[in-house]
Amino acid sequence: MNEITGILPQKRDASRCNIYLDGRFYCGMKLEVVMQHRLKVGQAVSPSRLDELQLESEKATALDKAMTRLSSSMKTRRQIADYLRSKGYVDAVAEYVLEKLEGYGFVDDGEYARQYVSCAGKSKGRRLIALELQKRGVSAEDAAAAVENMQGEEQAALSVLQKYMRGKTPDRENLQKAFRYLIGRGFAYDTAKSALRAFGEEEEEF
Repeated sequence: MNEITGILPQKRDASRCNIYLDGRFYCGMKLEVVMQHRLKVGQAVSPSRLDELQLESEKATALDKAMTRLSSSMKTRRQIADYLRSKGYVDAVAEYVLEKLEGYGFVDDGEYARQYVSCAGKSKGRRLIALELQKRGVSAEDAAAAVENMQGEEQAALSVLQKYMRGKTPDRENLQKAFRYLIGRGFAYDTAKSALRAFGEEEEEF
């Protein structure tokens, strides 16, 4: 058992409060639930009991918050889970919401990866895009599948190169910097070399 060491009102929502167990923040909860179940500082309670109370009382509210979060743009499963936890929801509530969202088709990491590639692929290479997808919570498998079907990477590299070289003298030093820049943007060595050749520097070696 753990001890409730704090029940403090949330600054941005007077209808909710933060509950602390053994001196550490554990979860947020509706004030009415706290009062209904007579939770108080000094009371012994198990984390699983708090999880049960929050799951039953707040799953609808958590789902609504997640839907609002998704209204502006697609999110990965991990991004939604992190968002809910940042709002004080316990893992059981986050899992409930994620199952609902996946069932509705609102959270789909594979589709997220495909859409991300279609946008980022205009200015970044496969390697960088795959890394960014994984940082957002997309699995290595979904990320690899999405970048595998990328189209127009050579043209994207040339476009990035042309923008980088705008206003610069096409001497060897600047072209070497441009080559390194393309590599840093996630383009493969051969793709970067191809872009330089298309730019008109076939004879240079980097």
